[in-house]
Amino acid sequence: MISTDRTPVTVIGVPTDRNSSFAPGAGLAPAHIREALGSPASNLCTENGVDLGEHHGWEDAGDLEIGEGSIVQPIDDAITDILDSGRRVIALGGDHAITHPIVRAVARRHAGLTILHLDAHADLYDEFEGNRESHACPFARVMEEELADRLVQVGIRTMNPHQQEQAQRFGVEIHGARLIPSIESLGLTGPLYLSVDLDVLDPSCAPGVSHPEPGGFTTREILSIIHDLPCSLVGADIVEYNPNRDQLGLTAMVAAKLLKETLANMLDGP
Repeated sequence: MISTDRTPVTVIGVPTDRNSSFAPGAGLAPAHIREALGSPASNLCTENGVDLGEHHGWEDAGDLEIGEGSIVQPIDDAITDILDSGRRVIALGGDHAITHPIVRAVARRHAGLTILHLDAHADLYDEFEGNRESHACPFARVMEEELADRLVQVGIRTMNPHQQEQAQRFGVEIHGARLIPSIESLGLTGPLYLSVDLDVLDPSCAPGVSHPEPGGFTTREILSIIHDLPCSLVGADIVEYNPNRDQLGLTAMVAAKLLKETLANMLDGP
């Protein structure tokens, strides 16, 4: 089913990295991505000609306030409120643990969800260092709860035996970084959710991440994936930017670019 959804879009920051396992800092990301988005070094026009500065189909709702304890229900509740208001969501992480509760909310509204997950890491651990909400585990939780019919992972280059077993258990479709698949070959259909971990990119393109993994994609290759999506997204997240490790602000600009082009998909895509 091809989606031509044109419901408006809310950009929401989810500034938490309490479930990160190494090099905290991702919780600082939303403000830095916004700063890059509004930088006079660039503009708000996307590559397909959408001028986000003039388009009234999206809003920036600021950041969620997440209290102590588990992040799952507070994020689920906040995203549900946005969806119930008749809007779609792009979330700015934060670490990748935020994806599980966001997808929980999206899946209640969109049955038969397909998730396209761009990442160096599969994030399929049953638990990591005793934490089942770790940023290494969100897609194990997503698949355990049967929130998606398909999980398609692209760019993976750190699979260990446990995660290979998990991928087989859940029927995850793994596409490693050695061969970039064409979007057509993935057979993606709507409703489609996109999750982008910035470490899918090679560290030469996105050094400001907590877990850089050499051998990743270029910025243009990720942009091409976004541009070639066969349907308009029902939701998305961009996660794992760490400003503490981004001395020149390059990764912030990359994250802002991916945000612009993802918004263009949702506002004026297929």
